[in-house]
Amino acid sequence: IAKEVAKLLELKAQLGGDEGKHKFVLKTPKGTRDYNPKQMAIRERVFNTIIACFKRHGAEVIDTPVFELKETLTGKYGEDSKLIYDLKDQGGELLSMRYDLTVPFARYLAMNKITNFKRYHIAKVYRRDNPAMTRGRYREFYQCDFDIAGQFDPMIPDAECLKIVHEILSDLQLGDFLIKVNDRRILDGIFAVCGVPDSKFRMICSSVDKLDKMPWEEVRSEMVGEKGLSPEAADRIGEYVQLHGGLDLIEQLLQDPKLSQNKLAKEGLGDMKLLFEYLTLFGITGKISFDLSLARGLDYYTGVIFEAVLLQQENDHVEEPVSVGSVAGGGRYDGLVGMFDPKGRKVPCVGASIGIERIFSILEQRVEASEEKIRTTETQVLVASAQKKLLEERLKLISELWDAGIKAEMLYRKNPKLLNQLQYCEETGIPLVAIVGEQELKDGVVKLRVVATREEVNIRRESLVEEIRMRTSQ
Repeated sequence: IAKEVAKLLELKAQLGGDEGKHKFVLKTPKGTRDYNPKQMAIRERVFNTIIACFKRHGAEVIDTPVFELKETLTGKYGEDSKLIYDLKDQGGELLSMRYDLTVPFARYLAMNKITNFKRYHIAKVYRRDNPAMTRGRYREFYQCDFDIAGQFDPMIPDAECLKIVHEILSDLQLGDFLIKVNDRRILDGIFAVCGVPDSKFRMICSSVDKLDKMPWEEVRSEMVGEKGLSPEAADRIGEYVQLHGGLDLIEQLLQDPKLSQNKLAKEGLGDMKLLFEYLTLFGITGKISFDLSLARGLDYYTGVIFEAVLLQQENDHVEEPVSVGSVAGGGRYDGLVGMFDPKGRKVPCVGASIGIERIFSILEQRVEASEEKIRTTETQVLVASAQKKLLEERLKLISELWDAGIKAEMLYRKNPKLLNQLQYCEETGIPLVAIVGEQELKDGVVKLRVVATREEVNIRRESLVEEIRMRTSQ
């Protein structure tokens, strides 16, 4: 179709209709968006909160290229690999846009022979997905990742990753949330004791992962109908994957006659028990649920996996709060670095990723609803004049302020009206106006006006910077 359309357009151009001009469509590419200054101000606020938390936990920051060698990304994401953006061959290397920040991190560790690292990375990633813009699903979006790489005692780094997610979601004040936790080994153990053949583990895993969006009946029919699992095995899986709870559930499963015989499940449950003990010490178990339906679609997870969802109380009569989608996720991936290392040396890793776009769309809607005024600049003072022919004096003063590190603006007019200058402050939220006039110049002072209260004080020129700093630091 595309070829035919191109031919027709060419023909139309030759015929000279529309003076041979092809109508130019002004839009952003599918699954992407622009951010206006107001949206960027909200976004910056969110990033600052997240970065502050990562730094509080002692992380260093790195960056990696926006595209990787295609083979670096191939075979790391399971069913999701079809969403990777491949680039045209440019100069003899087959490249793909990065799909997440975890695989590039593993490549970075292997390439630099690093075995011990705590890092964060905030950058854009690319997915050839069918976008659902209203729900914060894009083809280009930011991820905020925190990872701990290295050989440590079990579950201590894992517990810290969960604590970080808890801190960030609490700091952003998004409302009630729940962090679901599971372990790949427990899932694999369940599949084994329920009679799932090894070759179908990952396929069945991605079906189980849909339980937060689909009822069990539909997931079951996908397992049996599309993925060829026996109905008996599916029913046995159903008995486990619909369970969720806390330490009590872990104890119950450790006593389970079938699961306790499975080496993988036993290891996973032992670690899960330890994890819950640490989370109790951090005081966050109130927001954590051990949930056997959590599978997370990505292939590289090997141990603990988790996902944070926001809860929305629909109304007072509903007992169970409704989830409005995942805002963070992560887990342990002990084999990924080894896939890149020529000698297969493993570096155990655990990490968390914050779903910034969804958080951002929630905060954006909230600001719209509250009609809160958001400042899009940080200007502290407007340099203004009350009479004509004072442009040179305004330029001298603003230069002094800039050199002293004060955020200052002036209007780009030779002789602006004082009223227009004050109005500009009202509109943009600038708190102070420094007014130069003939009398002030003679007296060696500047009139400082507080926009909100309209009070005016004369300040000695040499004390102006200090005065502005003092008034804007409060």
